[in-house]
Amino acid sequence: MENWMEELHEECGVFGVYHAAKAAALTHLGLHALQHRGQEGAGIAACENGQLLCRKGRGLLSDALSREDIALLTGESAIGHVRYSTQGGDEPENLQPLTARLGTGMIAAAHNGQIVNAWELRQKLEEQGSILYGTSDSEILLHLIQREKGHLTQKILAACRHLEGAFAFVILSENSLFAVRDKNGLRPLVVGKLGDGWCVASESCALEAVGADFLRDVQPGELLKFSSEGLTSFHYTEDTACRLCAMEYIYFARPDSTLDGKNVHQVRRITGRILAEKDQGKLEADLVIGVPDSSLSAALGYSDASGLPYDVGLVKNRYVGRTFIQPTQEQRDLGVQLKLSANRQVVEGKRVVLVDDSIVRGTTSQRIVRLLRQSGAKEVHLRIASPPIQYPCFYGVDTSTREELISARMDCQELCQYIGADSLRFLSVEEMERAYSGTGYCFACFNGKYATPLFHHKRALELA
Repeated sequence: MENWMEELHEECGVFGVYHAAKAAALTHLGLHALQHRGQEGAGIAACENGQLLCRKGRGLLSDALSREDIALLTGESAIGHVRYSTQGGDEPENLQPLTARLGTGMIAAAHNGQIVNAWELRQKLEEQGSILYGTSDSEILLHLIQREKGHLTQKILAACRHLEGAFAFVILSENSLFAVRDKNGLRPLVVGKLGDGWCVASESCALEAVGADFLRDVQPGELLKFSSEGLTSFHYTEDTACRLCAMEYIYFARPDSTLDGKNVHQVRRITGRILAEKDQGKLEADLVIGVPDSSLSAALGYSDASGLPYDVGLVKNRYVGRTFIQPTQEQRDLGVQLKLSANRQVVEGKRVVLVDDSIVRGTTSQRIVRLLRQSGAKEVHLRIASPPIQYPCFYGVDTSTREELISARMDCQELCQYIGADSLRFLSVEEMERAYSGTGYCFACFNGKYATPLFHHKRALELA
């Protein structure tokens, strides 16, 4: 169990289409818009005339699924998944969507998030005779659905009541599409209208990619059913709260997405303004630059409030993936070297305010500061558009132990020296709440106040 706890977990993207021509092709397009959420596996399941087929593979979407795969997946309903696989968790059997044959017919499921009581549920299912094919916690949902009574909607509602943690599921049956969000709304899920049909996605940017009109967010604890009867809403529990993961705004989501009614770019821009207000009258600098891509909005906000010019001081290689969601430290280090270069003509001889979204392990920040100095920057003042990450996340973000988190081991001054910056400043949780216009978010990685019981993960905290 201790080895299981030390593994890095996942952040993924899901997409679904109901009652639209060439649903698999639309799902493929929607998944392209969600590629930033998972780069190491992808899959699509589609249904036509009661026949459900699934194709999936490793790597980027373009590598995982061929044109022939998409052509084979016919029908007006489909779901898809892009996966960030984990250490020990990238086996082919863990690729999604996962499929199963129930007494009522075939179903397929795709999941974003992390079920924190998965280990307990897995043990119980195995004791009762279940044989689990993979190690993904997503498979547990299929077993729970099969063991419940009633029609499929009732079975899904009952199965969800066993789950604790973060989850946004899309489930495809031979006749219907289902979308369900965890009772705390930790992971995002949105609904759109596409002609006479419907779409669901992890982010609104994917709806726009297929020409769907954004309708609303799936509510915490809500199950949506799309069928020949239209859209029907159910709730599997009344014990709900709005606790969307703050890292969705800070890092994961695309800036053009709207989550829980707030545009990601605008929220990030506000955090940059707050950082500038904290520096007012205390810092002399020449220009502001951001770390591409998730920090550019905050850098613009800093420039707005400080009056300092914003410029492109770092250039990103668009063909290299994101370092935070690379599965090993060696791959992350290599990724930093490949993905960024400094624009010497912009930074040479300048006192630079460098805005980044977060510091997790510290390796990336250290390398970027060194890169700017090698390109002639006179000073580098690092500003982070979030609080120090001091606690592991058990809800689907790639941090599992406090030992991984450099801010849990160093104070701000020590971290500044380690990174090699001239100064370092973070936002506080209170300032984040101000930027987000409320407290209805999960800030557990900053303050240790988790949205759910941690079950066996309590041991991980004790070990840390």
